[in-house]
Amino acid sequence: MGNQRRVVILGGHGKVALLAEPKLKEAGFSVDAVIRNPAQSDDVRAAGANPVVFDMEHANVDSFAGLFEGAVAVVFSAGAGGGDAVRTHAVDYQAAVNAMDAAQKAGVRRFVMVSYDTADRDPKEMGWPESFVPYAQAKHDADAHLLDSSLEYTILGPGMLTLEPETDRIVLTDDHTMIDGKPATPEQRKTSRGNVAAVIARVLSADVAKRKTLAFYDGDKPIDEVLV
Repeated sequence: MGNQRRVVILGGHGKVALLAEPKLKEAGFSVDAVIRNPAQSDDVRAAGANPVVFDMEHANVDSFAGLFEGAVAVVFSAGAGGGDAVRTHAVDYQAAVNAMDAAQKAGVRRFVMVSYDTADRDPKEMGWPESFVPYAQAKHDADAHLLDSSLEYTILGPGMLTLEPETDRIVLTDDHTMIDGKPATPEQRKTSRGNVAAVIARVLSADVAKRKTLAFYDGDKPIDEVLV
C-alpha cells in the first residue's frame, strides 16, 4: 500500500463516493474515505476504501491539512443534505473552503469538487424554492472560492442525480444547461451517480480536466473519449 497514490474523499459514505471508491482502487489509488459516523466503516471497507472518522463540520484548516498530508488528490463529495441552513453553510461552504485552503497548505494540487450543473449562476436569480437557496448559495460560493484558488481543480456539474445504472457515457453541456446550442430538456438533464463516480475516477486516473468545470449529463459518448 505504501507506494500507492492516495486520494482522500470527503463525504466517503455518500452514494457517489461509495461508487467512486472501488473505481479509484481499480485505477491504482489507495482511498481514504472520510466519514462522520464510525458505524459507516464497514460499508466503506466493502467499497475498497479505508474509513477515516473525522468531523469536517468542526475541523479547522490545520486539521484538514494533517488529513491530506501526502495525498495526491482530494475529492469533495460531502453535503449536509439540506434542511438545516446553518449546517448546510457549515458543511457545503465552510468545510469545503477549509478543505481547499488545507489542500494548498498540505501541497496537494488536485481537488475535485462534486457540484451541480447551474451552481455557477447566482442562486438569487434562479427562482429556487426557499428551502433550496441555502444549499445553492453554499455550493455557488464554495465553487467560487475554488476557482480563485491555485489548485488544479475539476468542478463536476451533473444534472439531477439518479440511481440509474452507470453507462460510462455522457454529454458535456455547452453552457450551463445547453446541449449543441439548445436548452436541455428535463429528461436530458439527468446524470446517474454511477456516471459521476466514473468521471471522478477518469479525471484523476488520466489527470485530465485540470482547472476546468465539467457540466454533464448521461449521454452517448464514452467518458474516456470525452475526457482526454
